[in-house]
Amino acid sequence: RSSYSCCYFVLPCCFFDFHGKYSRRQSNKTQYREYIDFVAQVGSVCGFNVEEDCLRIPSTKRVSLIGRSRTYQPAEWALVNKQITQYISNRQTCAVATCERKVGFRHKDHSVVREEADTQHPASETTNTVWMPGFQPRGKVEQIRNCASLPRDFVDDVVLTVANLLLKTVSQNSCSATRDGNTKTWNQGESLVLKEVAEHLNKETLKRLKSEYGGLQTLLKNNHQVFEVLNGRVHIRDWRKEKQSKKTKPEVKQRLSAEAFKTRLCWFFIHHPDGCSMPSESCPYAHGTEELR
Repeated sequence: RSSYSCCYFVLPCCFFDFHGKYSRRQSNKTQYREYIDFVAQVGSVCGFNVEEDCLRIPSTKRVSLIGRSRTYQPAEWALVNKQITQYISNRQTCAVATCERKVGFRHKDHSVVREEADTQHPASETTNTVWMPGFQPRGKVEQIRNCASLPRDFVDDVVLTVANLLLKTVSQNSCSATRDGNTKTWNQGESLVLKEVAEHLNKETLKRLKSEYGGLQTLLKNNHQVFEVLNGRVHIRDWRKEKQSKKTKPEVKQRLSAEAFKTRLCWFFIHHPDGCSMPSESCPYAHGTEELR
C-alpha cells in the first residue's frame, strides 16, 4: 500500500496473521504450505502478480514470494485500497470470533466483489502522492528501546537500589562461602516478585523504564552479572552455582568462555557487603582494575 510503483520480496517464516498467530483452515495442506498460500493471497489482494521462488539457503523455510507487477491500472487504486481495508477488517473479525471460514480474496480466485471506483481520487493523484491514503510507514531510524541506550549512571543506580533491597529483605538467608581460604557467611539476599521491586523505585525511575521494551525486567536481565530473573522473581545471582554448572560443559566450551574472563569489574567485589562469594582466580570478573584484561 506504500505506492503503486513499489515492488516487494518476502520470505515467510513465523506463522502470524495481521492480528496474532495464524489459525489453520485447511487440513489437506502442511502448515507451511498453507501459510505460504496465505501470504501469496495477501499479495493478490494488494493487486500484485505474485511469483514464487525457492532460495538457495540452508533453511527448511526457503520459499520466497515476489511482487514485481500489478494486476490493475493506476486509476483503480482507490478501489483496490478499499478492498485491502475490507480484507484486513474481515480477517480481524474472523480472528476474534475464531472463525474458520475464508474471507476476502482467495489466492488466484478474486472473490471480493468489486465496487465502483471513487471519482474523487483521479489517477493523477496516484503518481503525485508519496504514500497511499491511510498508510503510515515505519521511521527510517528505528529507536533502540531495550534499555541498552539508557545512561550508565542511571542503570548503575537502579541496579544498586534493587540489589540493596534484596540483600536487606532478610538477614538470616546467608550461607557458607570460602573466600581466599577463609570460611565466612555470604548474604544471598531474598527473592522478590517484579511488582514488589517496582514499588520501591521512585516514580521518575519507573516512568523512564516504562518507555523501554520490557521495562524493569529487561534492565535486570541485561545486568545478568548481578541478577537472575526466574518466573517473575528477582534473585541475586550466585556465581558458585554457575561455576558448578560449567563443569558439565564440554572442555572446548569451557576454554572459550575462559578467554572472555576479566574483561569487566566484579560488581560483588565492589558493592556487596560480604564481597564476592568466589576467590579471585575463580571469579569470571576482575577483582580490581589490575586484573582487567
